[in-house]
Amino acid sequence: MHVTAAIALSGTVFSDEYTLLRKRLLSSRRHRMGKKGKKGSETPCAETFEPLPFEGKTPATIVLLLRSLEEDILAKACEAIHMFAEKGDENKVSLLGLGALEPLCQLIAHMNQLVRRKAFMALGIMANNDVVRIALKKMDVIPSIIDKLSPEENIVVHEFATLCLASLSVEFVCKAQIFDNKGLPPLIRLLSSPDPDVMMNSLETIFNLVQDHQSRLAMHELGGIPPLLDLLKSEFPVIQQMALKTLQNVTVDKESCNTLREEQGFEKLMDILSNTELKDLHAEALRVVVNCLNDSESLQVIHKGGGLMRLMEFVLTPNMPEIQSNAVECIARVAQSSENRKLLHEENVETVLVELLSVGDVSVNTAACKAVFAMSFHLASKDSFRDLGGISEVVRLLSNDSLVLREAATRALSNLTHSNQLNAFAVYEAEGHEILVQQLYGNCPSTVANSAATLGNMAGQEVIRCSILSHGVIQALVEPLKSTDTQVLVNATLCLAVMACDKEARAQLLLAGGLPPLVNLLRTDEKEVFHNACLAINACSSDVPAAVEMCKFGALEMLQQINQSATQRSSFSRLAMISLLNSNLSVKYSLTGHLASTDIISDGFYDVGKPPAGQRIRTLKELSEQPVNEQRPIIVVNTAKAETVREVRQSNQSETDTSNKGGSRTTRKKKDDDKQKEEDQTETLKGKSWKMMDDVFLQVLLKDAKEYIMPLSDEREQCAALARLVSEAMGGAVEMEKLHEVPWLLHLSELKFLLQSNVVPIGLINRGIYCHRALLFKCLADRIGMSCTLVRGEYNRAWNEVLLFNGNPSRNERSSKPCRYIVDLMHQPGSLLKANSAAALQYQTL
Repeated sequence: MHVTAAIALSGTVFSDEYTLLRKRLLSSRRHRMGKKGKKGSETPCAETFEPLPFEGKTPATIVLLLRSLEEDILAKACEAIHMFAEKGDENKVSLLGLGALEPLCQLIAHMNQLVRRKAFMALGIMANNDVVRIALKKMDVIPSIIDKLSPEENIVVHEFATLCLASLSVEFVCKAQIFDNKGLPPLIRLLSSPDPDVMMNSLETIFNLVQDHQSRLAMHELGGIPPLLDLLKSEFPVIQQMALKTLQNVTVDKESCNTLREEQGFEKLMDILSNTELKDLHAEALRVVVNCLNDSESLQVIHKGGGLMRLMEFVLTPNMPEIQSNAVECIARVAQSSENRKLLHEENVETVLVELLSVGDVSVNTAACKAVFAMSFHLASKDSFRDLGGISEVVRLLSNDSLVLREAATRALSNLTHSNQLNAFAVYEAEGHEILVQQLYGNCPSTVANSAATLGNMAGQEVIRCSILSHGVIQALVEPLKSTDTQVLVNATLCLAVMACDKEARAQLLLAGGLPPLVNLLRTDEKEVFHNACLAINACSSDVPAAVEMCKFGALEMLQQINQSATQRSSFSRLAMISLLNSNLSVKYSLTGHLASTDIISDGFYDVGKPPAGQRIRTLKELSEQPVNEQRPIIVVNTAKAETVREVRQSNQSETDTSNKGGSRTTRKKKDDDKQKEEDQTETLKGKSWKMMDDVFLQVLLKDAKEYIMPLSDEREQCAALARLVSEAMGGAVEMEKLHEVPWLLHLSELKFLLQSNVVPIGLINRGIYCHRALLFKCLADRIGMSCTLVRGEYNRAWNEVLLFNGNPSRNERSSKPCRYIVDLMHQPGSLLKANSAAALQYQTL
């Protein structure tokens, strides 16, 4: 590259080659300094050379001239560099490489005004380049630049000095240096400069500075707001836009907002918005308006002055969609505080927003939905939107192709329907629930979360819930339960918890495979997700099949571990575990060893014993599929069909003697018939799956209990009679001293061998001890409506506890409080042992 400049030199005409010129300059310098040993021996020449033109063709030559001692050469060299740098970034980088930056930074402080001006022009142009700016940042040039912003300095110096600062102020370090060197006051003063370039450069520098909090505060303290407002009247749109951008940053602080309001700044902004010729400024002006309205105190003042009304009118004025959407977003931001929402409601903002929902522009509709969401935190606004038909309009937008609009619409509906059943019904009437169910299959997490929240809000009404279920909401919720988005999980689990109160929903969830991901959420670290998952598990546990399935996936083990942790357990985790146990009495009895009187044993109950710590309790199907082992049998309750029972009773009628007294039935058997009975009982069950093991003899016992014990009027007689029935079915009374002679282990082993299964129906056991008799007693008592508990002790002990009133009921001689008794089923069947008595304790312990 070449640069050409006609420079008049006071000396000999040199070659234009860089090396020769450098030699000459060095020679001239040595001549002026003199030789060693002859210092002062030569006298200076009184005459000077005639000015001669010099032509430099290389940038290096001109850069070298920046170190000249002659002001005219310096000025022309700076001018040449300025012209060369203006031609492009490549030239600027080239000059940087030749070392032009250092001398230029020195020349901006030169005594000669012309040299100073030309140096600033060159430096200002070069500083626009990123590479040059980085190099310039390392030099301590900012104090020198700020020093030349004084009123006495030339306006051209002001222009290029502020241009330098505008380029440097994008760097954080440089912003701090400008602030520390008190650069803000002269920059504020230069906002009133007659030169538009000086104004623009100063404004751009201030814009960069006020990104930081300390500069914003200083801007207000130094009186910078009025000059910025004055620039709104500039004839240059670029200055107006930059002034608005700067005001947007400055008015983030409350004090600056107050000053702007006091200076009639809001009115000036509204004047801009009302001027259709200034449409290109509307977007920036609206952002400043938002800051003004965010402050409740300012909003009150503006409202009293009619400012809110003017804003509403502007929002409804036909305009460019971008501007109109910005105006609506302004309302949405203003509505973030409750005080502001109240004022907007007084100005009937709902009417404006509902009208904008029907505008045929996606950006305007989206902004309107955002504003509806914000205003819906105001209870009166929720009702207004419904009365004005806004809900149906929002529902209509759910079918739009725009993902952003659908997200905003679902978000608006989630807030509109929150704790508002009338709005939920309005969405239902608009058939919004059908579309919301489909939105659950979407890819946008926010839309899925909002849709789930809205459906959950609506599901509180049974008619709506049934309709939502008919459109497949349970199937649609399965995938969101696997999401990694926290809000999706929060809303999906809560929606499921509400839906699962319906039996049909629980059945659908089981079939759809939704229980595994639900149980898996018990591992989450998100507290709200965990709480909602516990609520959903609590609701799903109402169905025994669902409860069994969740236990199969380890729900109980996880909840046990959580409830043992002092930091993790909560009322939610306890509720989920209790519900699971109450719907799965087999697991409850295995884990806790206790069934309350309200825990009613039904078909399918099985006693697997106390499991080892941390081991999952297998389902009955899993246990039945295991090969026969040496462990204790699994005792199962499963009554037979009525027809089968009649056949068995008829075949055994000749061997049955029923005593009318006490309603007890005494069965007389011979020892040689016992073995034959076992073989007959097991013959029909052998080779069948566990599902087909109808316990015929349990059903016979149940029939006898209903026929002979239920009619008894006295609770004590009922309890004693049932105890004798159980005892006789399990081998009769056993003396305490001869307990060890009962061959119950051998008997159970024979049953397992005959059945070829570890699962043994309880009706087949005719040589049972404490644990077997207590389980049978509880089973029969529950079926005939007699209240009792089942408690498992140590060493195969178990017992039943009943609550009975003392006194003669026929004479109305009853105590005010019932007493607890342990029912003797082993030694003196039918005896009632008062709880905690010596006899009761002896019965309960080894």
